[in-house]
Formats: sequence, structure tokens, C-alpha cells
Amino acid sequence: MRLRRPGGRPRRRPLRTRLALMASAAVAAVAVGVCAAAYVVIRYELGHQLDLQLTQAATLARHRDIGHGPGVLAGECRFLAAPACTQIVPAAPAADPAEPYVLPVTPETRRVAAGTRPGYRTAVTLPGGRPGRMLTAPFGKGRAVQVALRADTVRDGVRQAAGLLTAVGGAGVLLAAAGGYAVSRRGLAPVARLTEATERIAATRDAGHRIDLPPGPPDREDELTRLAVSFNTMLGELEESVAARRRLVADASHELRTPLTALRTNAELLARADRLTPAQRERASAALGRQIREVTTLVDDLVELARDEEPQQLLEDVRPALLVAHVVETARAHWPDVRFTLTEAPGARDVVLPGVPARLARLLSNLLDNAAKFSTPGSPDRPVEVVVTPQEVTVRDHGPGIADEDLPYVFDRFYRSRAARALPGSGLGLAMARQIARAHGATLTAEHAPGTGALFRLTFPSH
Repeated sequence: MRLRRPGGRPRRRPLRTRLALMASAAVAAVAVGVCAAAYVVIRYELGHQLDLQLTQAATLARHRDIGHGPGVLAGECRFLAAPACTQIVPAAPAADPAEPYVLPVTPETRRVAAGTRPGYRTAVTLPGGRPGRMLTAPFGKGRAVQVALRADTVRDGVRQAAGLLTAVGGAGVLLAAAGGYAVSRRGLAPVARLTEATERIAATRDAGHRIDLPPGPPDREDELTRLAVSFNTMLGELEESVAARRRLVADASHELRTPLTALRTNAELLARADRLTPAQRERASAALGRQIREVTTLVDDLVELARDEEPQQLLEDVRPALLVAHVVETARAHWPDVRFTLTEAPGARDVVLPGVPARLARLLSNLLDNAAKFSTPGSPDRPVEVVVTPQEVTVRDHGPGIADEDLPYVFDRFYRSRAARALPGSGLGLAMARQIARAHGATLTAEHAPGTGALFRLTFPSH
């Protein structure tokens, strides 16, 4: 009887129960089939041996008593070791002997004697009520010989075999049930651990849980173990994603606290504008506008980075060399005290890549702004060097460079090294640059520049 849900719909049995039932049914079917086949073979072989004995007895009578007339040759069938019951039957009933036959004589027997029918075997009842097996075969001209042997040995042997095979089959079914349960329990152990882990994660909302894996080399893992490994990998990525989201919220709240406080201060100051001089009102108004722009830019960057992917936009054919030249001219206007140099390798202007020009311009602008922040204003011998080749774009500054302990984290959101904490910015520019590069199939890396400074390398996808 199938279980039912509260709504009335049947509830499926647990996977372990279904697997145990299927495995038990398969093994039980095999066991029962083997026992049935063995029973058929045993019954056939015992009957075949009895038929061979009848054939031998008929052959012996044919050679020994070929001249004997109709009548009973041997009528003792009470003992197993006694010779076969043997009698000769003529085709015409008028030639029958005066003494009665011990074996049944039928019209079929007369037809065999007359030669109009081949010999045959049949089951009979011997004198004394015992079961027997009789062979009727031609015996010279106009006669037939009938030989019979006791068949109760065959019957008893078949019955004993049936009983033994039934017991073996029943034991096989029980063993199949126990084996099916053991196989399902052991085989689905990783699934049970997987279920427990998912239920525990759903209850605690903690992605730090992992599934215990069985010991052994990785090349001998089965499908369920690989499933558990994949699930652990997914949990690790989920845990990292949750931690990144939490860090993003914490860092965003920290970064927004200072400009919002400044906004509130300037807004309160402008609310008492009647007490300020025109110069003070102008400075407060300019500071308020600048802070609003900074907060707006910060919020926009946060929204874009929170998506963790680039918005789907129409791709255009972009010439990186021309785009870099345009961004460098814009950076020169934005950083008048910093010198920018642009070098183009031969063939750089011939490269055309699919991309979104505005997003690529934002990527390059972020790299140039970062390099300009670490450059010394008014130092023509220490410029920001931009080099464009057919394969990549490099941006190099002559600032203090990137410390070894900071190098793995320069593209993390809100990460700011000690040297950068006193400089303007929110720590989102390089993170956004890397996101844009990945969306375009490019690679953005940071490394130490020869001598001093930092070098950022944007490698285009192969084309």
C-alpha cells in the first residue's frame, strides 16, 4: 500500500527502499529462475534415464526372446531390482494367450504390432498399484513387445529435488532481500550524507558544512563520490560568494559612511546659510556638489559590481589603439600635472576587436586614473607610460609600486593598500576594470615594473 500525502496524492517511497526492492527483486528473480531451470533439468534427466533403461530392456528382449510367442515373459514388478515387466502382444486378438496380460493392452498396442504405428512410451499403473513407465515397440512380424519399469523412484526423486530447490529458492529470496537492503544502504550512503548536509545548510544557512568523503585515491572515485566532491566544491563557491557579499555590504557601508556624514554636515551648514558669508556659502555649496557626485559615482560602481557581470549590450568593432589614444587625451585633461606618454607598436592600429566602446573606455580610464594617483605631479622624467601592441595594452607608473603582500588583492573590491589610503578613491576602480576585462574575454594582471612603479597588463583575446 502506497503512502499518501495529506492532500491525498500518493507519496513516493524513499529512494533507499525503492533501490532495495529493485535489487532484491532482480536477485530473487534470478534465484527463482535458476531453481526452476534446475528442477526442469533434473526431472528431464531422471525421466530420460528411465526411458534409456526401457529401451535397453526392449532391446534385450528382442535379442533374447525373438522366437517366443505371445504372452508374459517377466511379470515381476514389485521390486526395484527385479527385471522389467515384459510381454509380447500379437496384432490380432485371436492369437492372444490364455493367460491374462500384466500390462494394459490397447488398440494402439495392436497397431504397433501390426506395423501401422511407431513405438511409444506412456505412464501406467503396475500390479500392486505402483506407478510405472511402459515402452511399446515392434517385435518382429505381427508382434509388439511391452516393457515396464517402476517410476516411483523418478517421482520421489523429482519431489525431493522440488522440495530442496524450493528451500534454496526461498533462502535465495531472503538473501536477496538482505543483500538489496545492504547494497542500497551502503551504496546510497553518500546520498544520505548529501541530504543531511543540504538539510543542515537549509536549517542553519551556513555554507561552511562539507560532506565527508571516503578515503582513497581520486582516480578510484565512483559516481556518488564524484557527486559529493562536486557538491563540496559548490558549497565552497557558495561560501565564498556569501562571504564576498557580506564583505561587499560591510565595505560599502564603511565607504558610504564618511561621504554621507560630510553630505549631512554640509547640508546642515547650508541650512543656516543666512549666518554664512557669500564665500563660505560658495565653498559649502561646491563641497556639497562634489560630495554628491562622489557618492553617486560610488553607488553606481557598487550597483555594477554587485551584478558580478556586465550588462548585455550591443557589441561593436573596436580599434583598441584609437580607443587608448582617446582615453589618454581625456586623462591629460583630467590630470594636467601628470605627464602621459603613448607608444604604439607597428600593426597596433590594424587590430579590430568586438566590444562595447564605453565599457572599454571605462576600463582604460580606471587604469590611467590609478597610475596618475601614484605619479609625482610635475615630474616629466617619471610619466605614466602607455604602450599599445597588437596583443595587449600596458600602463606603467613610476610611483612606489605594489608591495608583495598587496599584489594578490589589488583587484579586490574596496581593497586599498597602506600607500593608497591617503589618496582619493573608493577602491572599486581596479575591481571594475577586471570585471569589464573578463566580460570581453581579456585578461588584466598587475605586476612589478622594472625599477620602480607598477605595471598593469591588459591582454586581448586571441583573434
